[in-house]
Amino acid sequence: MIKAVIFDFDGLIVDTETAWYESYKQVSAAYGVDLKIEVWGQCVGASFEHFDPLDYIVEHANRPIDRDEFKREADAQFAIIMEGKSLRPGVEMYLAEAKRTGLRIGLASSSNRVWVESYLNKFNIRSYFEVVNTSDDVERIKPAPDLYEKTLRELDVKGTEAVAFEDSMHGMIAAKAAGAYCVVVPNNVTSHMEFTGSDGRLSSMAEKELNAVLASVASSPQTESV
Repeated sequence: MIKAVIFDFDGLIVDTETAWYESYKQVSAAYGVDLKIEVWGQCVGASFEHFDPLDYIVEHANRPIDRDEFKREADAQFAIIMEGKSLRPGVEMYLAEAKRTGLRIGLASSSNRVWVESYLNKFNIRSYFEVVNTSDDVERIKPAPDLYEKTLRELDVKGTEAVAFEDSMHGMIAAKAAGAYCVVVPNNVTSHMEFTGSDGRLSSMAEKELNAVLASVASSPQTESV
């Protein structure tokens, strides 16, 4: 029986992932670098410590790059792009349905707490979450299972009683390693990925009602961890 749902944040609730990719792609073009989405995808759902796209850009640039200046330009582009961003389709519908039906609700993000909480408050959805865990709360972020294991403990549910919603391979691997089911909801940056090992895939949360998704997951054998 499914008792809890756990959400990723970046790229799933708000599509910051595509905004970051677009900002880095725009700035890197001025240095003669065509930043491919497949290259950027290596850092999605993890951190720049796992793979820093700026290292790749510096290596392939046609002229020297001041890293601090590049980051300032990318941050400025990101801010402009994010001005028009809202919650991804169906997100608040899922949160409201989960709350209405008595499911426990958690969030597990590789980003820091200030970043995550600022957006949750901006979009007035913080109150939905009983548990919020971020990179500030664990030693290892995704694809390690630590964030999900901690969230499961604090929600007092087993992995087999929880469904995680993720948009990245690193996130899916983390959720599965913690023993949870995982339904992927890719964004523009991750839609090319196959997500072998997921327990379901949606184009957006507006595609299917939450209860139907959970019923489908619960009625199928859980896929093996990848």
